[in-house]
Amino acid sequence: MNCKNVIVKIPCKAMVQGITSHPELGKPDYVRALAQHDAYIKAMESLGVKVRVLPADESYPDSCFVEDVAVVSEKCAVVTNPGAPSRNAETRAIIPVLEDFWTKESIHRISAPGTLEGGDVMRVENTFYAGLSERTNAEGIRQFTVIMERYGYKTIAVPLTEVLHLKTGVNYLDGNKLLVAGEFITKQEFASFDKTVIPREDYAANCLWINGTVILPAGFPKTEAIIRRLGWPVLPVDTSEFRKLDGGLSCLSLRF
Repeated sequence: MNCKNVIVKIPCKAMVQGITSHPELGKPDYVRALAQHDAYIKAMESLGVKVRVLPADESYPDSCFVEDVAVVSEKCAVVTNPGAPSRNAETRAIIPVLEDFWTKESIHRISAPGTLEGGDVMRVENTFYAGLSERTNAEGIRQFTVIMERYGYKTIAVPLTEVLHLKTGVNYLDGNKLLVAGEFITKQEFASFDKTVIPREDYAANCLWINGTVILPAGFPKTEAIIRRLGWPVLPVDTSEFRKLDGGLSCLSLRF
């Protein structure tokens, strides 16, 4: 799907206290994170999209990962209910922003006890793959499925065992092609796709196909070479400081 609009949120100073499962990587450098985020915005703009930049919110260290608080399509938007308790209230701030793009009637919410995070949801044309993870539960996926059926979309649940979010290890490019790593190499839910395996650069599986170009985390030459051989230009963007908080390229934006 071509992309016209992107929503991003400036990292706050408190991001250095954000959630991480890899403390061995150290705390993010805030100044460097701001520079990387600015480069991310410029990369998006260079591909012809309009970027809406939201201000930093010091109340929520992880709020720059705006993808987790909503799932969007051209027909509707779904405000999630993040499974991480410290992030749950982030959803309040995204609602008025979504109302600038969608009618109130086409904005829906996931309610407790359901949980859903946008990082667990991958769109392929008119199908959404939803990861059953530590952050997204079966009830959240059930609610999401019911909502999206109203708009003609299908949802397929994908149980996860190794990664935080679905898109940590699998991302759709275009033309039935997937980049996969780890447990996603053998997932039956993706058996019908033309899969390209990431060669010992698992972090690079979280990339973005934007209007015919693949935005890729910088520093993964093997993956970059593979994508170029598949026929797409590559735009590397450094996300080293966000990686320290389990974040990747897709986590930093809502795209539609």
